[in-house]
Amino acid sequence: MKYILKNSQAKRYKGIIVEPEIRDFFIGKIWSRENPPFPRTKMEQYIKKNFFKITPAISIKHSSSIFANKKYVCNRCHNDNRHEFVEFDCARCGKICVYCRHCINMGRMCSCTDLLSWNGPVGKLNRRHIFDWSGTFTELQRQASEELLESLNRQRNHLVHAVCGAGKTEILFPAVFHCLRKGCRVCIATPRTDVVLELFPRFQKVFPNTIIHAYYGDAPKQTGFAQLVIATTHQLYRFEKAFDVVIVDEADAFPYTFDLSLQKAVWKARKEGAPVALVTATPSVGILSKVKKENWGYSFIPKRYHGHPLPVPRFEPLWFYERQMMKGRIPKKLAQWTKKRLERGEPFFIFFPTIQLMQKAAPSFQHIHPGIVSVHANDPERKEKVMQLRKEEVPGLLTTTILERGVTIKNVQVAVVGAESKIFTSSALVQISGRVGRNAEFPDGEIVFFHHGISAEMDAARNEILRLNREAFGVTE
Repeated sequence: MKYILKNSQAKRYKGIIVEPEIRDFFIGKIWSRENPPFPRTKMEQYIKKNFFKITPAISIKHSSSIFANKKYVCNRCHNDNRHEFVEFDCARCGKICVYCRHCINMGRMCSCTDLLSWNGPVGKLNRRHIFDWSGTFTELQRQASEELLESLNRQRNHLVHAVCGAGKTEILFPAVFHCLRKGCRVCIATPRTDVVLELFPRFQKVFPNTIIHAYYGDAPKQTGFAQLVIATTHQLYRFEKAFDVVIVDEADAFPYTFDLSLQKAVWKARKEGAPVALVTATPSVGILSKVKKENWGYSFIPKRYHGHPLPVPRFEPLWFYERQMMKGRIPKKLAQWTKKRLERGEPFFIFFPTIQLMQKAAPSFQHIHPGIVSVHANDPERKEKVMQLRKEEVPGLLTTTILERGVTIKNVQVAVVGAESKIFTSSALVQISGRVGRNAEFPDGEIVFFHHGISAEMDAARNEILRLNREAFGVTE
């Protein structure tokens, strides 16, 4: 096979012109034959030349037992839960078809649909990359970075367990640079779109001559062959045997830890034998068990990069807060806390347990200051609103747990309304607390859990933060 990736110009192969735009788009991806982003005539020409491998979107396995149901497997998301497949009369093929409900938001996959994966010429990847980072590591960061690099070189899976604000992203830089210079293709995946939006410009700045693509819902079109991909874990449904290294940032975040198909997508997206690294401040029991059982590499950093302790949350009762807010009133303590932030010119997050409660409270907060805005997962302007807070164009954000991680705002202060609610698990509360004090100029800050009764999860989060501070400094409060 002739390699042509290094040349951006179209070349003739097997008697036809191989267009770089098509080749670069499809390498490592799986895509529906029905909806290609290129002219259908050109695609069919490539298919006839065997430039694509064709796989049915849904595999149907028949059991030998007369009592057993058919077994379906979606070859895009690898879902095999029988309850997530639907049979229907298909107008296209005129037969009874099956589609996968699990990944339908990325386009319907039916049993009469074919998936395409690139089988044409590929090639050696670029090894000439610039590493533009002048930062310095603490001893703990340096050790973790070297341990991660050693594991990747040995094709060994690895967990980086580091507290919020430890500088986990910076720890990844040397390992990513090393892999790129070896001619590897690297993916950094995360369950949250906001983390992708946070990481993408940071990696662009550090690797200025590397083609980097960011994939998330409604991401803009990007061209060229991306040697570094930063994507939500959902987007990995579209990849198969594409990456030499996969790093999962915020590996404990919802929905990744609760959705087996997302975890399968990570392993599907890597090449055979390629290592996977997980990065998180709050690894689940399942992750820690897997690391120990399978003898993964492990790095632990209990201290922030600037050397100051983690801010410890204080508990503040806010009795019958929901009843007051549903009537359009902000509880007195919460109003006072918000006004204090405004007087001091401190940016702030106020976390709510539900979108409904947040939206009901938003007009009352805007009476205090008209610039206060709210944001949630389905907000089309959430990227812009976070950027407005970062640029000090708005004083604060009301938010759901969507911003519990992956967002860094200088000198931000944080309040949680209804911290006793089930949505606020101990790991979520640790992550929310980790938004505070991340900047070396503002290593302290306020994190307050407003509650209608202290929950076990609140206690567990506070105790975990105290434990980490004891381990790092011998600090108890």
